[in-house]
Amino acid sequence: MPRALYELVRAPAALTVPGDVLAGATAAGAPLRSEVVGLAAASICLYWAGMALNDYADRTIDAYERSHRPVPSGRVRAGTALAVAVGGTAAGIGLTALSGGRRALAVAVPLAATVWAYDMKLKSSPCGPAAMALARGLDVMLGATAGGRRGMAHALFPAVTMAAHTAAVTRLSRGEVYGASAAVPVATLTVTAAVAATTALPLQAGRRVRPARVAQTALAGWYAYRFGVPQAAAAVQPTADRIRASVGAGIHAMVPLQAALTARAGAPLPALLLAAALPPIRRLSRRVSPT
Repeated sequence: MPRALYELVRAPAALTVPGDVLAGATAAGAPLRSEVVGLAAASICLYWAGMALNDYADRTIDAYERSHRPVPSGRVRAGTALAVAVGGTAAGIGLTALSGGRRALAVAVPLAATVWAYDMKLKSSPCGPAAMALARGLDVMLGATAGGRRGMAHALFPAVTMAAHTAAVTRLSRGEVYGASAAVPVATLTVTAAVAATTALPLQAGRRVRPARVAQTALAGWYAYRFGVPQAAAAVQPTADRIRASVGAGIHAMVPLQAALTARAGAPLPALLLAAALPPIRRLSRRVSPT
């Protein structure tokens, strides 16, 4: 992948997406087989499409605020960015059809529509954070389709949890260029604490301590630390630099959160393997910003 396109789609950040599908699939009781892998690949395609569409839609404002990005810098033509968005969306829908059939398409199509609506219209509106939250929630439910209709109901908790986290990150991201009031990181930090606390709770009250429970608690704590510390710093001094650091941490913190939700569903080994992906993701993100 040429460097400019690599930056356009925020390639390393897409590695934070398969965990949505994994969390949804394990919550739904689906076996981790080729269907889940195919849905994870579809999710990555839709994520890359959304990133390309984001830069296409923001090309005018980015010329003033983020002129280093591929489109305003002239390294990628606007038409190319749009073509990547269209192609990525088509690939994502196609992979969904091949992997999960009609049930999965019933989630993937609204997911793709939400991504396009957010990038083209809703991003700057009061509905922006809610739209992004809906997209992440649907991404979790995409994985849950592998467990059938009955299993999908069990994935509502991880879907809502990921949606709440995403809403907080999206709200923070509005202060990346000019900073924000201290009330913003304080509010999102409150959401983070609630997300961590509820994710650490056992799926069944009174369940004896098992490896999955230990992993669930530890990963929820890691999530709280990873995202909470930069938000606390931003609450003290809500400059653009600190807000950007919080947003980047929030994107990366999706991995331990997804892993905690996976462990909560009784799958500690997949959860730990997912969590192990975070250090490489962070290293790759030093080369290409996830925001």
